[in-house]
Amino acid sequence: MIVEIKIPSAGESITEVAIGTWLAEDKSYVEKDQEIAEVESDKATLPLIATESGQLSIRVPAGQKVQVGDIACTLDTSVKLPVSVPKASRKKPEARAIRNMPSTAKVSEEPVASPGTDPATPVPRTSPKGEDYSQVKVTPLARNLMDEHKLDVDAIIQGLKKLTRQDVERVVNQFSVSPAKPAVNNIDRSEEITPLSPLRRKLSKRLVAVKNDTAMLTTFNEADMSAVLDLRKKHQQTFQEKHGIKLGLMSFFIKASAEALKMYPRVNSMLDGDNMITPRYIDISVAVQTDKGLMVPVIRNVNALKLAEIELELNDLAQKARANKLTIEEMTGGTFTITNGGVFGSMLSTPILNPPQSAILGMHNIIDRPVAINGEIKIKPVMYIALSYDHRLIDGRDSVSFLARIKQLIESPASMVLGGDDPVNILLDL
Repeated sequence: MIVEIKIPSAGESITEVAIGTWLAEDKSYVEKDQEIAEVESDKATLPLIATESGQLSIRVPAGQKVQVGDIACTLDTSVKLPVSVPKASRKKPEARAIRNMPSTAKVSEEPVASPGTDPATPVPRTSPKGEDYSQVKVTPLARNLMDEHKLDVDAIIQGLKKLTRQDVERVVNQFSVSPAKPAVNNIDRSEEITPLSPLRRKLSKRLVAVKNDTAMLTTFNEADMSAVLDLRKKHQQTFQEKHGIKLGLMSFFIKASAEALKMYPRVNSMLDGDNMITPRYIDISVAVQTDKGLMVPVIRNVNALKLAEIELELNDLAQKARANKLTIEEMTGGTFTITNGGVFGSMLSTPILNPPQSAILGMHNIIDRPVAINGEIKIKPVMYIALSYDHRLIDGRDSVSFLARIKQLIESPASMVLGGDDPVNILLDL
């Protein structure tokens, strides 16, 4: 029986997607519930699952755009994994196209050998014509195809022997280099052509729209990280034993942002036409770098979470992002964003807004710097922090005060449990 596998829906408003990578070879045998492809939309990557076991027939090549509901492939359930049909194993993404190749060159599309088999069969050292083929290897599928068409290695090699103008010019250029300049023969001057994924295309459009449609401005400050680093060092082992996860830096900034947003709700607002929308909840988006591009999953109701709960939620979303398992719901609805360029060594940056949000906090690397304290120079671990905001909605007073509040909370992290108040002020009722 032939079973059709159709393109799944990636969300309510999404009608067009693309096949990112086929994880199984055409004509290979796949098992029921096996992931056979990755489907990319402009918001997320979804797996394509085999609904039955059988022989796979691919209808849509990788990289091609398709509509939701189109047939991506079929499964022949009557095939029961004979020797001639390899069982599919997860393969690497397809090779990128290479420019500057000879016009007659062809890219190899040999399937991945099944587990437990020799990936290539050695051929006789010499052909019937006496030519040495000791370095030539043949994959099992290629050998089957050659046997089917009654071809030997000599016939294949002879069929590929064709000199092109580019081949001749390459040799001529090697011998025509001036003696005063040594020949450079090992430099690869080819170029890779990689089609942008739907996610990358969507991200590009959004970034350009932010520049054109907002009045973005950035304010800066610096935070002494001594208190947070000392707290982590002192309680890391106990925290990890109790909660099963390490205490990181990001959770402190997420918690501090939630407290600061309660004090400056305009930073948590967004512009909708001629109206300003100010949510009474705080959902913080956290930028996560993945192989597919920048993902921004959302941690909901941060103002009601403890540090351990933030760490657990953050770890879960980051793992899903890197495994391309995030859902549309997990990436929509944030009211404020935090991005950490410090993990890549960034000292300072002006982060770009994540629309429709009106502000984004940028973290950076921690460097020991000389700091003047009570007339004395001391070395302190300092992080530069940045807040980019839409000046149409957020005034300088709110933006600068918000970032200064983040600084205060990070330099006195214990005050976060008191809503940002100084314990002494509470004690003295000041």
